[in-house]
Amino acid sequence: MQKICFILITFFLTSVISAQELSVSSGTIKRFSNYKSQFVDARTIDVWLPEGFSENEKYAVLYMQDGQMLFDAKSTWNKQAWEIDEVAATLLTQGKIQKFIVVGIWNNGQKRHSEYFPQKPYQTLNSTQQTNISNILLKRGKINSEFIPASDNYLKFVTAELKPFIDSNFPTQKDAKHTFIAGSSMGALISLYAICEYPTVFGGAACLSTHWTGIYQNEDNPIPDTFFSYLKNKLPDSKNHKIYFDYGDQTLDSLYQPSQQKVDAIMKSKGYTSKNWETRFFPGENHSELAWAKRMQFPLLFLL
Repeated sequence: MQKICFILITFFLTSVISAQELSVSSGTIKRFSNYKSQFVDARTIDVWLPEGFSENEKYAVLYMQDGQMLFDAKSTWNKQAWEIDEVAATLLTQGKIQKFIVVGIWNNGQKRHSEYFPQKPYQTLNSTQQTNISNILLKRGKINSEFIPASDNYLKFVTAELKPFIDSNFPTQKDAKHTFIAGSSMGALISLYAICEYPTVFGGAACLSTHWTGIYQNEDNPIPDTFFSYLKNKLPDSKNHKIYFDYGDQTLDSLYQPSQQKVDAIMKSKGYTSKNWETRFFPGENHSELAWAKRMQFPLLFLL
């Protein structure tokens, strides 16, 4: 009863100040501004509904990180966007994927790194390593105080608050088989962490340009090894989960190949095959929304 009341109150508080639509080429956006949580700071949630959306049908759901970067390049800080509405509309029109909606979860600016950094792997580092990492992130301007990952609370928000709200207010297929999560860079890390921590909630994850370094260097960096150890123990069952990875070789993406190859070996050792796992390499591509928009069709086809 308490959970139901919380969902209804949240819906009331957000829906009253929502309904502002972004400029999309297909479908519509339902915006929930100042969506409040018991676990993380309030933020905007954009829900994309495909053309022909009907309350009489059931839709798969794709939860996506960095929600403010997904739909309308004119509204983003760098004038780039994933253009997920265009990519999805094309595939839906061609009948190549099942019907789905997109839940765009806005990041929290200065807290993005802490909310997206997998917490349990980080906690295996010793205090000296953690201090060094914190100092690097401070110098980079990614944080403004001591680095303390908050990804466990972020995932509680997504799974215990946001998903019930979406399932209660939209006609969704609620099971893991039809629930997916995706992101790029740090957003890819938290999406992978989500499917590992909540394998009964998410049936698939798309991880584009996964930021395996956690910081911005491969040398003198203990972080990737903590991720590898974590995945060896926590990867979800390959029989009923799908995971997509990709990377380029320009800008930040130039750092990722060594780690991605080690992750690929772990995937194989855990029984993942081409039926439920895919890693794609895109030579010449960089670390940007323009690059991810160009190849978003592949994870959508793979998952949906």
